[in-house]
Amino acid sequence: MRRQINRILCATDFSRFSQEVVNYGIQLAKEFHATLYICHIVDVPTVSVYGEAVIGPIEHQNRFMEYARQEIENLVGDESIEYQPLITLGIATDEITRLARENIVDLVITATHGRSGLKRFFLGSVTERLMRTLPCPLLVLRGMEEGASPEKPQKFPFKRILVGCDFSADAAKAFDYSLSMAQEFESELHLVHVVEPSGYKDLFKLPAESGDKFKQDLYDMINDKLMAMVPKDALSWITLKTKLLVGKPYDELVRYAEINDIDLIVVGIRGYGMVEELLVGSTTDRVVRQSPCAVMSVSAK
Repeated sequence: MRRQINRILCATDFSRFSQEVVNYGIQLAKEFHATLYICHIVDVPTVSVYGEAVIGPIEHQNRFMEYARQEIENLVGDESIEYQPLITLGIATDEITRLARENIVDLVITATHGRSGLKRFFLGSVTERLMRTLPCPLLVLRGMEEGASPEKPQKFPFKRILVGCDFSADAAKAFDYSLSMAQEFESELHLVHVVEPSGYKDLFKLPAESGDKFKQDLYDMINDKLMAMVPKDALSWITLKTKLLVGKPYDELVRYAEINDIDLIVVGIRGYGMVEELLVGSTTDRVVRQSPCAVMSVSAK
């Protein structure tokens, strides 16, 4: 099923990575002939980015809003594209989700921020919360750790797209979006299924000959299922590659992306309870944190 992208929302916090995030939004909007919204959320209690302390928040709101409009205009620069700035006050996750719903957005673009350990345990991140609250896919660009040297620019357009396939409802929707992207950019499409050894403990108890046959049968079955996901007519405009890997899904997907010089990873996301999310995280969260390239998360909801 072809997924249309008619409205794109690009979220910026005016960090040093903001220009690349906005550039991605501009290029995608041009490619899909989409409406572009560029949003910034003013969080009044934490306004160091605006260069001054806040004594009377209400008095300074207009100044902050005007500053944000000017910064967005500077980020767009001379690009010949129609865009609409969206500037509001509040909590970033809540406001970005609200704006995406109100404007019937098809794709949100943001970037990760370096955070690990206890800080992530207690606070999570805006990106990880957005993956669970947005009504549309989230395209996450890899940001930089504070104090780190700049990384090489992330690639556009996406010529090699990897989609993690576990045959669930969320993975099926992720595949739809990856197929649409592959069609738009005439990309290589890599369908990868990861088998976790813990799910096949009995396999390792079989005699060598029986075990090898079982593994080959399993590979053939999964490869057939992966191939069956792709409409036959799509094979005329994409280069399709399938792969069965063994290990932890997030480790194997990231490793595969690094080895094969992938430009975009597309993964589905399913809901998690608070305790599970804090203590364990999900495959999608971990792929986003460790990926060498952009990641699109897609919810089945």
